[in-house]
Amino acid sequence: MTYLENQFGLKDKLAVITGGGGALCGAIAGGFLKAGAKIVLWGHKMSTLEEKKNELIKDGAKSEYIELYEVNLLEEAQINSALEATTASMGHVEILLNGVGGSSVRTALTETDSADFERIINLNLMAGCFLPTKCFASYWIKNNIRGTVLNIASMASFNPLSGAWGYSAAKAAVMNQTVAHARELADFGIRVNAIAPGFFLGKQNRKLLQNEDGTPTTRGQNVLAHTPARRFGNPEELCAAAIFLCSPGASFINGVTLPVDGGYLCHNI
Repeated sequence: MTYLENQFGLKDKLAVITGGGGALCGAIAGGFLKAGAKIVLWGHKMSTLEEKKNELIKDGAKSEYIELYEVNLLEEAQINSALEATTASMGHVEILLNGVGGSSVRTALTETDSADFERIINLNLMAGCFLPTKCFASYWIKNNIRGTVLNIASMASFNPLSGAWGYSAAKAAVMNQTVAHARELADFGIRVNAIAPGFFLGKQNRKLLQNEDGTPTTRGQNVLAHTPARRFGNPEELCAAAIFLCSPGASFINGVTLPVDGGYLCHNI
């Protein structure tokens, strides 16, 4: 292996990617495969996972390097069952990418439905971070595996997005939990980091940011005005940061949240 492959590749690693059928985590899945990893996509809808697998194969991935599991990530028992099935089929898992999450709801505070707020918190924090990390950490500690967790944070982790009450609260908590999990699990050789994507066009936010003719909506215009790169990100632009934080070369990096945002957080007046 070359120096770069040894330090920054994922050869022979097995990664579970939750929310793997989505645009952003699907792109990272493709990056992991190209870096030498085998992947297992977990999601709530098998048809979506199968569609993503077919896309990855068309892009050159080997079918036997990809496995799929339909999992309700709000059910701890289902997570443990899927993990047991994954290891029985593919071997020990070394990487967990917590990618479940999202919200397209935007409301005024006084019009926010409390049940919807709780649902979004559960999706992004419980299913998208806490429960999978708890289950995988237990598995890694029991089997003496030096695992790696990569969470998906957000620009909302740093500053709340207007109208996105549950999402902003949950993503702020994801960044908080990244630090807390990293500290506790370091004693077992387990690293926990996060990436915070800026504004990328995905399934859930496309209509918020882009009109049908491809021009930005008013909200999209505001985002672009706030982003020094003056464009939305391409999902593939998340791959290098995700691969790096899960690679041997990042072995002394723990508890960080790395923005991949086109300079969005650099905005000033």
